[in-house]
Amino acid sequence: MEAHSFHHVPVLLEECIEALAVEGAGLYVDVTAGGGGHSGAVLRALGPEGRLLSMDRDLSAVAAARARLQKVQADMGSACAPFEVVHATMSELGEVLSSRGLVPGCVDGVLADLGVSSHQLSTASRGFSFANDGPLDMRMDPSQGVSAADLVNTLPEGQLADLIYRFGDEPKSRRIAAAIVRRRAETALVRTEDLAAVVSRAVGGRRGAKTHPATRTFQALRIYLNDEQGELRALLDLGLSWLKPGGRLAVITFHSGEDRAVKQHFAALAKGCTCPPSLPVCVCGGRPRVALARRRGITPGADEVRANPRARSSRLRVAELLATAPVQEAPPHAR
Repeated sequence: MEAHSFHHVPVLLEECIEALAVEGAGLYVDVTAGGGGHSGAVLRALGPEGRLLSMDRDLSAVAAARARLQKVQADMGSACAPFEVVHATMSELGEVLSSRGLVPGCVDGVLADLGVSSHQLSTASRGFSFANDGPLDMRMDPSQGVSAADLVNTLPEGQLADLIYRFGDEPKSRRIAAAIVRRRAETALVRTEDLAAVVSRAVGGRRGAKTHPATRTFQALRIYLNDEQGELRALLDLGLSWLKPGGRLAVITFHSGEDRAVKQHFAALAKGCTCPPSLPVCVCGGRPRVALARRRGITPGADEVRANPRARSSRLRVAELLATAPVQEAPPHAR
């Protein structure tokens, strides 16, 4: 896949740069480089004394981001900060940074865009979407692990139903799982079109629904297959441990489960105290570690949603590490 064919419109772009408060001489990490949109904007905001490290688990995204940043470099010349694009997952953040001689407490900002890229959704061979028929794959890194076809053709019915309910918030998960099991007993499900048809017949059309009946099932399989929740937990644990005081962790989410996890994690760190509400005074001694940029998060404006409908469900949450925050060592695997 040629890097120039990778298309992705970065959401909340201006809001991200403002939220990160990019400083010219700072060190910034984009753990989801995608097509390089957010990384490119950060690079343009940096000066020659700064540094940008971009990461992505999708090799096609790595190539696309590298090509985009090289164009920024060509435009900026000697004023451009050094940058690097690495093939790695969010959970490998600590390994990537420590292998470059960096230590916890040295990063000015970390950015994560948890959405699936426009390129991944529109490329039929990646199998992320039922809109374009293709092999039922859905792997962010096609070189790793099992495919979505492996899941739907081998998981026990109960486990499949639980997966679809837990990761897709699908109320008809058991009906869908039963339909999948009946179909695979006749012939294996290997195409996105096949799975979408099975789900649609199982649940029927939803009156007034704005989305396809299979949307939640596809979402659930993708999240489970790529361990997206595990990757997010790792980022939330690792990200702050690598920030310097005043550094910021910015996370863009696209569905309620992701947003709830980020919101609750940041809220707990902003509160500090872990005492039960029944106690009249704090006895745990916990102190706030972060300050929240906006408690309700930042959402796209009407103009952006009109220009890019996929941005409609996005929400940006930002936590700033307090200078008075108690010292917390990075987890052992991040050192």
